[in-house]
Amino acid sequence: MSKRHSTLMLLGSLIISGMIIVQMSIYILSMFAGWNVRFNVVAVCHSWLKVIGLSFLEYVLDVFVIYTLLFLVWKMASHGFHTMRMKKRFELYKENALTIEMNESYSSGKNAFLVISHPAAIAITMGLFRPRIVLSTGLIKILTDDELTAVMYHEMYHKENRDPLKNFLMSLCSSTLWYIPILKWFNQKYRIVKELLADEFAIEKQATSVNLGSALLKMLKVGKQEKIPFVHASFADTSVNYRIEYLLNPFMEFQMKLPVKIACLSFLVFSLICMLFVFVLL
Repeated sequence: MSKRHSTLMLLGSLIISGMIIVQMSIYILSMFAGWNVRFNVVAVCHSWLKVIGLSFLEYVLDVFVIYTLLFLVWKMASHGFHTMRMKKRFELYKENALTIEMNESYSSGKNAFLVISHPAAIAITMGLFRPRIVLSTGLIKILTDDELTAVMYHEMYHKENRDPLKNFLMSLCSSTLWYIPILKWFNQKYRIVKELLADEFAIEKQATSVNLGSALLKMLKVGKQEKIPFVHASFADTSVNYRIEYLLNPFMEFQMKLPVKIACLSFLVFSLICMLFVFVLL
């Protein structure tokens, strides 16, 4: 599995979303600050609607722009709120001795691991800018030392690559700009690719896929993890079927065939915005 695939999907989502969000932000600022929005796509839409006699749709467009930006702000605020609340909750259940032991053994004493007292099998990486790996005593009880090490290597890949932040950005783009459906496809495939890459890293570190595979199967047997209401990178709640297939056949190629209808629809929506922008600049 090539890391290039995930990088291209991340960049594609950020570029598409960034262009649209910036235009909408400029338009909203212009409404309150009196800026000149001659080069703004939304303002051009207003002009065209007046020309063709559909000026009432201006208000619909205003609502759409305001809704998109407010939804963006709400998603970011909601993520921050739930993250802070869960961090406080985890601290209440913190196992100090095990946390110190894990950090000394696997991160040279750095504060990379947090072990909590919880019966569920939990293994996640959370935190946008200072990611941290959270493990539960329930997980430690059901895994052997080698299996636990495989899980930690998997999560360490997510931590070193700041995957919680990248997952959050992909999720934010796809949910906010839902009218560009290719962003949702990017988000889904991106998560699968990142999980496979994390598995590859763990397998490479241990020179075997046995420990990782048995750990994944054990976590599936004990049931789903407790639902966590914010974006994170988790060991056993994403792309399980693809990962099992890959563990059984490491030479399997993950197919990422671009959906033609979704791609065409997204291209049309994005092209319309770009053409309007170019038209204003000429």
